[in-house]
Amino acid sequence: MIYRLSLLLLISLLLAGCSQMNIEKFDQREPKLVLEDYFQGRVYAWGIFEDRFGNLRREFKVEIDARMEGDTLILDEYFLYSDGETDRRVWRITPTAEGEYQGQADDIIGVARGKISGNALNWRYQMDLKVGDNSWRVSFDDWMYLQPGGVLINRASVKKWGLELGQVTLSFIRADQLKEAPFNLIPE
Repeated sequence: MIYRLSLLLLISLLLAGCSQMNIEKFDQREPKLVLEDYFQGRVYAWGIFEDRFGNLRREFKVEIDARMEGDTLILDEYFLYSDGETDRRVWRITPTAEGEYQGQADDIIGVARGKISGNALNWRYQMDLKVGDNSWRVSFDDWMYLQPGGVLINRASVKKWGLELGQVTLSFIRADQLKEAPFNLIPE
């Protein structure tokens, strides 16, 4: 019995150790992601949430009004889920050092910490996530990758008590790259 528990613990530690990406590995990747440049004006995103078994649980789209107020980047996000639910989150993001950021929003616990290198950005934060009539405190390990042509791909691992609940995947594109708005979620 002790042998099995020890083996299970060892395997868990090895798997956890293998899952940590290092932001510095992206230093030479192009195009360089400059957060304050990418998020200016309207930005659109399409996203999905898959549970830990790969089952699609939710689809959504997001319209973002992005702007600078002094040295703070404001991301005013309007969500529409495929089941008709709507939500809004306002991020306030400030640089703290070269290539480092902190972000705050109403449902974020404390401060989100971000590091940027090359074409990648990694955010780590805790959030009170609405689940039905309740909310769960979950942790996000959030990675964004700027691609040639201006598409920003976002993949986030969502965990509770260290166990992965699922993955969120989003694709962002700036309005100035489109002929017309694909949808309008922001009230006039």
